[in-house]
Amino acid sequence: MNRVGTRGLSLNEKLLFEHSRPGRCGYDLPPLDVPSAEPPEALVRDDIPGFPELSEIDVARHFTRLSSWNYGVDSGFYPLGSCTMKYNPKVNEVACRLPGFADLHPHTPQKLAQGALALMYELQEDLKEISGFDGITLQPGAGAHGELAGMLMVRAWQQARGAQRNKVLIPDTAHGTNPATAALCGYEVVPVPSENGVVTVETIEGLMDDGVAALMITNPNTLGLFETYIADVCRVVHERGGLVYCDGANLNALLGIARPGDMGIDVMHFNLHKTFSTPHGGGGPGAGPVGVSAELEPFLPVPVVDRTAEGYFLDWDRPHSIGRMKGFYGHFGVLVRAWTYIRAMGAEGLRRTAEMAVLNANYVRARLESSYHLPYVARSLHEVVFSDRNLGGGCKTLDLAKRLIDYGFHPPTIYFPLVVSGAIMIEPTESESQETLDEFCEAMEAIAREASEDPGLLKDAPRLTRLGRLDETRAARRPRLRWQP
Repeated sequence: MNRVGTRGLSLNEKLLFEHSRPGRCGYDLPPLDVPSAEPPEALVRDDIPGFPELSEIDVARHFTRLSSWNYGVDSGFYPLGSCTMKYNPKVNEVACRLPGFADLHPHTPQKLAQGALALMYELQEDLKEISGFDGITLQPGAGAHGELAGMLMVRAWQQARGAQRNKVLIPDTAHGTNPATAALCGYEVVPVPSENGVVTVETIEGLMDDGVAALMITNPNTLGLFETYIADVCRVVHERGGLVYCDGANLNALLGIARPGDMGIDVMHFNLHKTFSTPHGGGGPGAGPVGVSAELEPFLPVPVVDRTAEGYFLDWDRPHSIGRMKGFYGHFGVLVRAWTYIRAMGAEGLRRTAEMAVLNANYVRARLESSYHLPYVARSLHEVVFSDRNLGGGCKTLDLAKRLIDYGFHPPTIYFPLVVSGAIMIEPTESESQETLDEFCEAMEAIAREASEDPGLLKDAPRLTRLGRLDETRAARRPRLRWQP
């Protein structure tokens, strides 16, 4: 295997304090020709021992090297599972940096911001068409924020009916943010066991009672499986007075093929920064618009973009609204990127996106199912979950992940979902070529052989990085964020 541009991730850089040399200076000014003035005492700091003394070139090279260490979708394959990390076309960046968008002040009068309002209105309409929902809010600033907005609307709807419900059903294949959101909204979380990886009608019938406000489900779920009985599950929840919330993080698998609103789902958040190809994670901010059915539409956050014959406007006159979820109107730059992506792809392109995402996931599955244990036999959608059961030499999922770094790949999601012991979750997305997937699979196959023949290679990995196996628990719980001499 001979990957382009990588031979492991070998990174090394001293701290600025370690680069320091006494007397070195980053500026050169001519001698004073006026009397010197001492700065006010309040502005003089003496609490940083060993403050670094550096030349300009020391500083420039230090930060230039650090800037190249940010592993991301622009620098290599990012096979995270359940957290779509696909390539962001650069035309999206060009569009959101157009002066008319980038320089628009948030306090600009509406009559002078008709272009921006038109874009937001059109994005709302596009998301309605894609998802099958009746109303959209663009405000939430991330997926989890969208979850919060959605569940607040569920609570408002239940309260408006006079219902006193205090429980939310959450399958064991759901995303981890779902129970956190339900608890934040004051609900007791009731776990729902899956059968063969999906939620069954019989299970929901057994759990639904007058205390259940909603079911929060992810579809496709975190095993990469379509919830086969979703329509009947929604029917049962509705018949017992509940609503169905869908985590839309995996919408990438359904684009142009199926619509959550048509399945009976009442409310769902979109991850614009995943499905619609805008910066993600550290490259954010993201955006988490929420789609709702007609009966939840009165509870949407204010304002909502609407239009009349005179033009576009922000509608604040919504007496049943849950209120405002974010300052101004959301992360506008992300909305521009998503609008650009949707318009560039078109209906046919969005469907092709889902088809290629599913095809790539199943290609990885077919390549690796003879080397790794596959806990669920049902066909995958956008992602595939293996386990470490068949790894030889006593090696575990964490050892595999660390060894992948030596091969130049970012590790996939590991130990999630929790229903799979030693889970290895891979979502290649539609962005990756067959050549990239082949290189990744060859690395995975090589590591599986190493586990049986020389397990020390995995247990000592990574070997090609400046630092080896770190104590991750200690690093997370006792971080050292400040240099000490």
